[in-house]
Amino acid sequence: MKRYQSQIHRCFRCGYCKFPTDYSAYNCPAYSRFRFDTYSTGGRLWLIYAWLKGEVPWSEHLAEILYTCTTCKNCVEQCPMKFAPEIVDWIIEARSDMVEQGKIPARVKRFLESVYNYGNPLKKTAAERLPWTKGLKKYKEGTQYLLFLGCLASYEEATREMVENCVKALDEAGVSYGTLGDDETCCGNEVYAMGEMELSKQLAEKNISKFKELGVKSVITLCPHGYNIMKNQYQNMGYPFEVLHYSQVLAKHADEIARKVEGEVKGKKVTYHDPCYLGRHNKLYETPRKAIAAHNGFELVEMPRNRRDAFCCGGGSGNFINDYLAGSKDSPARIRVREAAETGAGILAVACPGCLIMLKEAVKTENLEDRLQVMDLATVIAKSK
Repeated sequence: MKRYQSQIHRCFRCGYCKFPTDYSAYNCPAYSRFRFDTYSTGGRLWLIYAWLKGEVPWSEHLAEILYTCTTCKNCVEQCPMKFAPEIVDWIIEARSDMVEQGKIPARVKRFLESVYNYGNPLKKTAAERLPWTKGLKKYKEGTQYLLFLGCLASYEEATREMVENCVKALDEAGVSYGTLGDDETCCGNEVYAMGEMELSKQLAEKNISKFKELGVKSVITLCPHGYNIMKNQYQNMGYPFEVLHYSQVLAKHADEIARKVEGEVKGKKVTYHDPCYLGRHNKLYETPRKAIAAHNGFELVEMPRNRRDAFCCGGGSGNFINDYLAGSKDSPARIRVREAAETGAGILAVACPGCLIMLKEAVKTENLEDRLQVMDLATVIAKSK
């Protein structure tokens, strides 16, 4: 981190990163939750700078402040400085320094230990994978795509429809696919974002080794987080392969899928939430909207904050489990579902299992269940006609 000190020093007193493009609201999820500059990008980097210089001692609270960052990249999008692309990297590097020194918060430690011991952050064994995932076709050499489910889709009940309808759509499109079954392990994206570089590398190497063994040429991920690390890191590790997010496949095969579905949501308005790791991290804004627009029966309406200005659900960087931003009406997921409800939409469409879980829970907390349903893209499409 010391090599970044001079650049970090220039970041403190600005504030552009708190806002979307039109400056209409606070767009940093941690700052929106706590309303202290400590939790903004500039404030967090100021603390990192002081810690590096020995002016502020390490504490559990200091570490927790660093981990309230969801790595959503709003600050990167809004920053006018040349060093903008590096800002999230600085925060991850500071976390890495804390990991190396054994100075991380208890929740983060439990998350990393669970991934190390179980291959997922949920402390689930391979035998505990959800029943519907066990029935999926296993990947064999020559299959067109490896369908990589990810930790949440493999073990969380809330993602059941997402998995089932994604598989249904792939079948309807005539796409050849298979899964790793019990051999699938964590992709490592959140582990990397938390600063545990060595464990992230080990997870990547384990997955790549399996890909090589099976002769995998193309991967479809359900999760934008898995898409992100495979696209931007795995492919630089000596085994090139194609990586697609499932929204790209839904958009590509929209015609085949649309002809065969019979659904339940005709006449409803749909609004779409951009996942940070699909949107700001990888610039996939229009593809999910194309997948929705290709199907009749509903109207797509936008929330005021969308695409590069979308407001994070609060679940990134492991917070879909650690949830450092919970406990208030200003929690990001609760703010986001209120924004969705204000559009008049009856459905909030998502393209990420983490967002699905965070926003479903927020709808319950906000007592919006009679007005707003949270569905992933494949489920919206399955019920669209």
